[in-house]
Amino acid sequence: MVKRLTRSRNQKFSQDLPVSTTTQLHLAATTRSKNENAQDSTEMAAIDEYVSCIEPTTPPTKRAKKASSKGAPETPTPAVAKQTTMAYSTGDIDDLTPPPRPPDRPAEPHRTNAPLKTPKGSRIVNYASENAASSPSKTGLPRPTTTTGHILGEACAHLTRIDPRLKTVIEKHECRIFSPEGLEEEIDPFCALASGIISQQVSGAAAASIKNKFVRLVHGEPLDGELKQVLAFPTPDQVAACDVPFLRQAGLSQRKAEYINGLAEKFATGELSAQMLLKASDEEVMEKLTAVRGLGRWSVEMFACFGLKRMDVFSTGDLGVQRGMAAFMGKDVKKLKGKGGGKWKYMSESDMLEHSAKFAPYRSLFMWYMWRIEDVNVDSMQESTTSI
Repeated sequence: MVKRLTRSRNQKFSQDLPVSTTTQLHLAATTRSKNENAQDSTEMAAIDEYVSCIEPTTPPTKRAKKASSKGAPETPTPAVAKQTTMAYSTGDIDDLTPPPRPPDRPAEPHRTNAPLKTPKGSRIVNYASENAASSPSKTGLPRPTTTTGHILGEACAHLTRIDPRLKTVIEKHECRIFSPEGLEEEIDPFCALASGIISQQVSGAAAASIKNKFVRLVHGEPLDGELKQVLAFPTPDQVAACDVPFLRQAGLSQRKAEYINGLAEKFATGELSAQMLLKASDEEVMEKLTAVRGLGRWSVEMFACFGLKRMDVFSTGDLGVQRGMAAFMGKDVKKLKGKGGGKWKYMSESDMLEHSAKFAPYRSLFMWYMWRIEDVNVDSMQESTTSI
């Protein structure tokens, strides 16, 4: 009865309206209904796809197979895979609790703040808990001035205090390298330096291919095909035991094979070590590593910044840093690029050193933000410092 009354009232109301108005109302109602149905079906499809990728399911029976001719994909699409890889997950898909905060260790801008991996697999850090309060005469280290949990915040505050214009770019781009999580990433110095040599003057894809073959070759595995297990990057002793012609089978040039073999020998003999790189001053790290064939100043600067996580590295020879700094100083970068000028086309080295000095002892972070100003992709530089 209620439905009939409602319907009759609607009919009467529509009869009193002009024909064009009635038609418009019907069209609007129909369109709204279709849109709502389409939206509902899209949302449900997305939910079904998401749930099907993360919820455990019982294997379908033969009867169920017939009912559905098209099952869920065996591999989730990239978008779904990204959704299921939660930033805060302990393995339980319903657990969104943030992971435990990394331990807060003493830190010092002019020393290595990353944990280093020795060839035997042990993990070493500066200012271990047992000697953190010891005097510099006992540790051979200056007293720590901050901690891994606070150094990034203090560095950002220092940069904005020196030049408030940096506040905008700092708020826009979060620097994970020197965050508590970034400072907890373990670095294998030999792997990082050898990977840097492999990456010189080749594309990222070519470097990754050569590195993969290099690892397989030294471990005695076939250079192509699937592996049954993940192979660790070879130790210095393993590489030093190989001759140059053998290493070239991985696709290395004659010189690169010589460089990596020589680097391995220096680590194998103890001339270079994780312990030394941990405690040495910035100047000592530069002096020791540039003495190795194949490691120039720029390569060592990138390793010190991205690998060792030292906070006061500044590369005047990096064109990306030059461009970013020139733009930050208000110069027309496009005009400067067209004029040529060789290595110092954007800014002179003396000007760069003069203007960056006030940001010490956090020039690594200042350099990172100069890259950000010119949108320089530093992923390949950072990836070359990580272990397999």
